[in-house]
Amino acid sequence: MKKVGIREEDKYAIERRVPLTPKHVKRITDKHNIQIEVLQSPKRAFTNEEYTATGCSVVDNLKEHQVIFGIKEVPVERVEANKTYVIFSHVIKGQPHNMPLLKKMMENNCNLIDYECIVNEENKRLIFFGRFAGLAGMLNSLWAFGLRMQHLGVETPFSKLKQMYTYFSLEQAMEAVKEVGEIIKKEGIPQSLLPLTVGLTGYGNVSKGAQEILDLLPVIEISPEELLKLSETKNISNKHIYKIIFKEKHIARHKEGKAFDLNEFFTTPAHFESNFNPYIPHLSMLVNCMYWDDRYDRLITKNHLAHLYSNNQLRLQVIGDITCDPNGSIEATHMGTEIENPIFVYHPLTQTPTFGYKGDGVLIMAVDILPSELPRDSSLAFADALEPFVYEIAACDYSQDYEKLTLSSPIKKALILQNGKLTPKYAYLHEHVKKY
Repeated sequence: MKKVGIREEDKYAIERRVPLTPKHVKRITDKHNIQIEVLQSPKRAFTNEEYTATGCSVVDNLKEHQVIFGIKEVPVERVEANKTYVIFSHVIKGQPHNMPLLKKMMENNCNLIDYECIVNEENKRLIFFGRFAGLAGMLNSLWAFGLRMQHLGVETPFSKLKQMYTYFSLEQAMEAVKEVGEIIKKEGIPQSLLPLTVGLTGYGNVSKGAQEILDLLPVIEISPEELLKLSETKNISNKHIYKIIFKEKHIARHKEGKAFDLNEFFTTPAHFESNFNPYIPHLSMLVNCMYWDDRYDRLITKNHLAHLYSNNQLRLQVIGDITCDPNGSIEATHMGTEIENPIFVYHPLTQTPTFGYKGDGVLIMAVDILPSELPRDSSLAFADALEPFVYEIAACDYSQDYEKLTLSSPIKKALILQNGKLTPKYAYLHEHVKKY
């Protein structure tokens, strides 16, 4: 009988998510001939007792387990030989900080399956935390906005909000946002903040989650084109927030002046350049929810922030960088932040961050494990999506040739390493890992 282990998350002290909850473990083991055991943990969102109550054993180590499920990366020193790891490895972009992990797994003849790469025939991800990143990211951004405004001497209803992880449940957090919305409807928004505009990049699961929270407030949705003319409007509402969704056609333009073509943008991004700068002076808050890699121009550069700041044109108070690519689409996001220390103020001229909500510049919220602020809710949804694939991952004989592996197409696409060797789809990572 194959032994499957669930590891304890040890990258961050406050990471409490699990890939499989007690009820999912019970359903899988009742149905299939595999044994799932959980590494004991005092901090997991689902307690050791909740697992043992379903008949799942809690163990002191996972040395006997061939397949190990987790959430975040495994520390390099804890990678064991000849294991199959199923995690978010964050290596597919050749991320320098995780190349030592990939190299160690290669040296230890490991198999590596990455949740991020489990996609269907339309290339849409099947297992993800995106909605919960959006939910937590938007609430945290509104909370940060309240703190920032309070520091600048402007009282707003947003000061009543707290960081997402401090609420008992998602429902409680949503009720708190609704209460803020009721205050805005009755008392309005301070005149100095009008129009209060919140831009969101992207329209996938992360953006949808963020909009779930924002839409609990009194919102008027306008187009990016309308945003540019909003300040000239005579009847700007003081009892609404203006929501703007930015799609690819808004943030990029063809270098040769041709009409925007989405397929060309995805396949040949070098033909395009950023077109986002004109919108920035019109935003109070930006919540960044889009996918990005270095083939694309940045959304906001340090130089442009410095230009706006120097010319007194930077009304942008908060950037909720849910995408959280350090030095990426938001260049001023120099690092992902931790739940315990989630926000910093970036000074555009000195190009330095100061943790907290005080100082000159723009406040950035860049927590890179946002779903962990909703550990039980997000784990339940994640495990629902993962459950159908657990048995085939555990039962597979990885010693066979790649072409003969008994894995479904979505899982096979996500197999980065097989017995320590990069699979054909990921051979390009040789160029990245050889530097380490």
